[in-house]
Amino acid sequence: MSLARADMAARPILEVSGLSLAFGGLRALSDVSFTVPEEAITAVIGPNGAGKTSLFNTISGFYRPQAGSIIFAGENLQGVRAPQRAARGLARTFQNIALFRGMTVLDNIKLGRHAHMRTGVLDALLYWGRAQKEELELRAEIEERIIDFLEIQHIRDAAVGTLSYGLQKRVELARALAMRPRILMLDEPVAGMNREETEDMARFILDVKEEWGVTILMVEHDMGMVMDISDHVVVLNFGQVIASGTPREVQGNEAVIAAYLGSGDVGEIARRIKAEAA
Repeated sequence: MSLARADMAARPILEVSGLSLAFGGLRALSDVSFTVPEEAITAVIGPNGAGKTSLFNTISGFYRPQAGSIIFAGENLQGVRAPQRAARGLARTFQNIALFRGMTVLDNIKLGRHAHMRTGVLDALLYWGRAQKEELELRAEIEERIIDFLEIQHIRDAAVGTLSYGLQKRVELARALAMRPRILMLDEPVAGMNREETEDMARFILDVKEEWGVTILMVEHDMGMVMDISDHVVVLNFGQVIASGTPREVQGNEAVIAAYLGSGDVGEIARRIKAEAA
């Protein structure tokens, strides 16, 4: 491997530096800095109110920070709007499912590709030439790759509103994958799921990384899953990064333990966390 290629492989795909965000007198993020390695799973964890969703909304362009920078694949995203960030390869799911409940699974997934469509208004109205070709190519890719990959062939024509919560979360993941992401941002992907659904989602997330080569940035409260599948963990508390490292390093960090469970016997609390994650 050449030195230039080795340097590109080592360079993080996302660099967050000195990010600060406030709403009036409420400071949601304060000087947050971390990096996301390419083709890895990075989890952002922290107690409720730590600033995790605010961080996601800032990275994806819904909030504008007062200070700091976000560098994605070497490009500073300052001034780049949310739809443009999506077109560059930043795809995400949401803590609260954001699907069109009256539309079919297939139609919801197809909406994920809108940022990459080249069809003009006239083409779309006539549904001929480029519009028809794009539609057929999109449908083939979704059906042959995404739907089969996520094992949702049996519900492809069902209205989303008729599906169980776990299946709706899977459809939302499918829509994000239809965006052809370079980074897939997952906001609490297994919240509200039972154990079987959680295990299925964890398997899909690992496969997205390993088979598709997509980088994962994930906010999640399920510590068992975080410790099992993450390569790197960033811990937020009161809008600040208090720890980062491998799951093992973070698991034994006294500041992390105190943030989650308050003061007490740190050794005993650490043993409880390890037992719950096992």
